[in-house]
Amino acid sequence: MNMNSQITPLGRAQASVLETNKVIRNTYMLLSLTLAFSALTAGASMALNLPHPGLIITLIGYFGLLFLTAKFKNSSLGLGFVFALTGFMGYTLGPILNSYLSLPNGGQVVMTAMGATAAVFLGLSGYAVTSRKDFSFMGGFLMVGILVAFLAGLGAIFFELPALSLAVSAMFVLLMAGLILYETSNIIHGGETNYIMATVTLFVAIFNLFTSLLHLLGFANNSE
Repeated sequence: MNMNSQITPLGRAQASVLETNKVIRNTYMLLSLTLAFSALTAGASMALNLPHPGLIITLIGYFGLLFLTAKFKNSSLGLGFVFALTGFMGYTLGPILNSYLSLPNGGQVVMTAMGATAAVFLGLSGYAVTSRKDFSFMGGFLMVGILVAFLAGLGAIFFELPALSLAVSAMFVLLMAGLILYETSNIIHGGETNYIMATVTLFVAIFNLFTSLLHLLGFANNSE
């Protein structure tokens, strides 16, 4: 009887570790596939020189597909909506990339932003995985910060305030870096057990980090 009581906690701990490792493996596998699919749709959008859908359609498409992904996160439909969401985001990225590539040194700006995004993501994810620190304390701050930055971004667009737009991009760089740490830690410590939602969170962080760096680097390039 005593032996069983000793084995049971150990078995539960092992099962918890295996489950966490499974979520991590599935998350990064799906994240790789969605990044590749998003790059494909962005490339197609660029090649076809498609126009940007505009702010309203972008917001409706993004939040609508995000809602559907969350609603069906525990079914195979959730996977379909993940690719629909990331593909849509890739499509909206295509016209943005075309506009930067048309500028002097635009190719260098895009590649620098891409390299910096990869370095930040790999560095922060690696740190969270190896250190196994718990960054759950950042959750409330990130939620409020992202909401404030999002509303400030809308204000910068509607009132045409370039300085505010740059400040918002800088805020998003810091917030998305924090979100990568937070979500990776959340997966490791069992706070996030659904790999579909973990993938979406990390994808959105990477996407916003890249576009924010692109904006900041593009402004710096034009100022030279």
